[in-house]
Amino acid sequence: MKGTILKFAIRRAINGIITLLLLILFVFILIHVAAPNPAALARIYAGNPHAPPSEINEIIVKYGLNKPLYVQFITYIIDIFTGHWGLDPIYKVPESSLLFHFLPISLQIVIPGDILAAVLGILSGAIAASNRAKMKDKTIKVLYLTTWSSPPFLVAFILQLVIAYYLGLLPATGTVNTLLASPPSYTPFPILNALLAGDWAYFVSAVRHAVLPTLSIAVITFGLFTRITRASMLDSMESDFTKLSLAKGLPRSYVVYRVALRNSLIPVITLVALFFGYSVAGAVIVEDIYHYFGIGYFTVQAIEDFDYPAILDFTIIVGIAVIIANFIADILYAYLDPRVKLE
Repeated sequence: MKGTILKFAIRRAINGIITLLLLILFVFILIHVAAPNPAALARIYAGNPHAPPSEINEIIVKYGLNKPLYVQFITYIIDIFTGHWGLDPIYKVPESSLLFHFLPISLQIVIPGDILAAVLGILSGAIAASNRAKMKDKTIKVLYLTTWSSPPFLVAFILQLVIAYYLGLLPATGTVNTLLASPPSYTPFPILNALLAGDWAYFVSAVRHAVLPTLSIAVITFGLFTRITRASMLDSMESDFTKLSLAKGLPRSYVVYRVALRNSLIPVITLVALFFGYSVAGAVIVEDIYHYFGIGYFTVQAIEDFDYPAILDFTIIVGIAVIIANFIADILYAYLDPRVKLE
């Protein structure tokens, strides 16, 4: 069994690498569509549309923009995989250092948001399925359809308005109280650094600032988890195995929540992976509303500043996140359902 899963994992890894290479090719094409000639591309990297010819020529030679496209593409792939993503034209620091500074801050709300969405979705879906056509089922349907069909910015605005401004329970914007000094950098995650350093003032402030963005991501996405869990559980409850368990006299709650629910979780695993990538990309909207200084907020600023290298690198980061998440989902899927390996 282990050997079969290993072969399955290798095939999925190869598919992921091919997908990543195609994504890099797509991004490379976008760069040359946005700036079809070396001089225009050099002006982007110079961060000055009126840069003098001497500076333009220097950048063209430095970045190899005078070389054939296939040579540039090979160099671009090597740079991507070795982490040499060049200098950001706006901040004048390595692009990779910017991305890997802002990305962990986003993961502080994306990972808990996805976990919370999955937990809420699975619980509400299970309750709805076990109370089919009853008031609980109808209420949950209205709730998840409302949140799922609402624009993400609207959900975030409503939560911000009610919880932060009307009730005053949480901060409306920001990542942490700006008067507090940053804790030592043990890890890329500021909240975890504060916890390890015992800086409770910073930790509490950072957690309070992260609650609303996290809750927004969870509310926006939990509806589909509910929908999939409910539908999968209804199918499972109609299976012969579940009916036999009930006929044997097992408690209904045990059959519903231990047998039917467990067998219904396989489709949800893939959904968690898909929504992880979606949440990283969707953080652009949530972080901009809450002024939460993660990768999404940084990308919005890059768009406003015409910082094309940062925008394109963000596209690659999201692509990598989706590929890795789907790879993990495929392995878990194969482990839980051996029939998948035969496909």
